[in-house]
Amino acid sequence: MTDKKITIAIDGHSSCGKSTMAKWLAKQLGYIYVDTGAMYRAVTLFALRKGLFHDDTLDTNALESLMPSIAVGFVVQPTTGVPQTTLQGEVVEEYIRGMEVSSKVSQVAALPFVRRAMTQQQQRMGADGGVVMDGRDIGTAVFPDAELKVFVTASAEVRAQRRYAELQERGQAATYEDILQNVQERDYIDSHRDIAPLRQAEDALLLDNSHLTIEAQNKWLLSQATQCIEAQNEK
Repeated sequence: MTDKKITIAIDGHSSCGKSTMAKWLAKQLGYIYVDTGAMYRAVTLFALRKGLFHDDTLDTNALESLMPSIAVGFVVQPTTGVPQTTLQGEVVEEYIRGMEVSSKVSQVAALPFVRRAMTQQQQRMGADGGVVMDGRDIGTAVFPDAELKVFVTASAEVRAQRRYAELQERGQAATYEDILQNVQERDYIDSHRDIAPLRQAEDALLLDNSHLTIEAQNKWLLSQATQCIEAQNEK
């Protein structure tokens, strides 16, 4: 009998390292990794490139009319084996991680028609299990029946410092103060939107990694996943 492949949902606040841990876990388990946050970032990049933002105001009617033409996907980087986000067939990882997209993605992700379109895509991607998916509403809206749910958090200050270091490493201009403000604003928008707000599912395990090493975090994560897979196969 072959092992049952489960669905693993990793939700939490921005800049908690959800994508990094989800990629690592998927690789350990031989599962597919889906970065749902990157999908919303790609839609935001599309809106920016189409000139749909006027200062901080988004032309939502224009974006809604263009949604059917937006193609977001993933391709595996041959040398690293890591999935990279594509928009209209172009690899856009470098562009979707900058402050311009970060400052506007929560506004785009809060739109009901965007969430519906992305949720449908995500559900198709994970329909057969064997997937690790991270985002804001995976365990509550996309896969409420996921066998393993983890909710990740850390203090806003710790998350801002991590994001600042990441952007510095990439050579992208940003200040810690601006990033901290962005993190706090995104937390508020994500948790107060009408459609699928950010919240911990009742059956999700809480992981506060403010002061955890990556090694300790990964050890805990793999242990939880292994226990869950074993429990499912005993049923």
